[in-house]
Amino acid sequence: MTGQRELFHRNAANPILSSSDWPYLANAVFNPGAAVVDGETILLARVETLSGVSHLTVARSPNGIDGWSVDAEPLLAPTDGVESEQWGFEDARIVWVDELNRWAITCTAYGPAGPAVYLATTSDFRAVERHGIIKHPEDKNAALLPNRINESWVLFHRPMTAFGGSRGEILLSRSTDLESWSAPEQVLQPRHGAWWDSLRIGLGPPPLRTERGWLVIYHGVKETVAGVIYRVGLALVDLDEPTELIGRAPGWVFGPHAPYERQGDVPNVVFPCGLVHDTETDQIRLYYGAADTSICLATAQLEELLNAIEPVAMER
Repeated sequence: MTGQRELFHRNAANPILSSSDWPYLANAVFNPGAAVVDGETILLARVETLSGVSHLTVARSPNGIDGWSVDAEPLLAPTDGVESEQWGFEDARIVWVDELNRWAITCTAYGPAGPAVYLATTSDFRAVERHGIIKHPEDKNAALLPNRINESWVLFHRPMTAFGGSRGEILLSRSTDLESWSAPEQVLQPRHGAWWDSLRIGLGPPPLRTERGWLVIYHGVKETVAGVIYRVGLALVDLDEPTELIGRAPGWVFGPHAPYERQGDVPNVVFPCGLVHDTETDQIRLYYGAADTSICLATAQLEELLNAIEPVAMER
């Protein structure tokens, strides 16, 4: 268990981005989606203003670590008069979709009815096409798979309803048109009792296709007498039928230990939304929000992550 807990290694420059790096006034920047465009790392950061409402803004870096250039205007912000967006956009996940020849951005749109899954697409992260809400409240932590499976798009998400998973499960829905979606199907559930992911779980970055299956990096939450703790776990699901769980790491592989993860607007939180896989070195770059306050980077080798996952029969 101890050997598994810290498979990810923090970058020495952490936090790599904070509100002091922003070209306009912000309370906090965190929970970024990630992509690489023409060799440049793109982070789509959640920016919480002093009003408490969040929007999404692009930061760019030649190496994904430093030298960041932050756009002066948000890429995705609430539209006046649209009730479902009036409390902001949060926690983007990004995936390249060959069929669309565009990047798909899934994020949370927040309004009086609660959080909902919102879809936008872009070719350059300088302008977006708004497709709107694709999963109604309460629903969040959503990401598309990059390709259809059996002619259907697959959306991982977390509906918080008695029908779809009131304990905070990871589920998936299918669609042929990215508009109408099937009823949720179970993928991964919290574990009962004293487990580190017993309160609720949610998808981290978009699942990564590997030779062994879709690698699912997720956040797990445990309730303690001092409050909740957010940590990072691993699971593997079948490439052709992603509701089939192949394996799961029993222990968390990354948790809040550094001061910038322990202290902030929401203490004891590491919350990953962005992933970049370097196919030449097999390195995973994980971009995460620390204590809902800043953006940080941790790295791991893909093979080490896959080797930490135990067959599902040995999960408990």
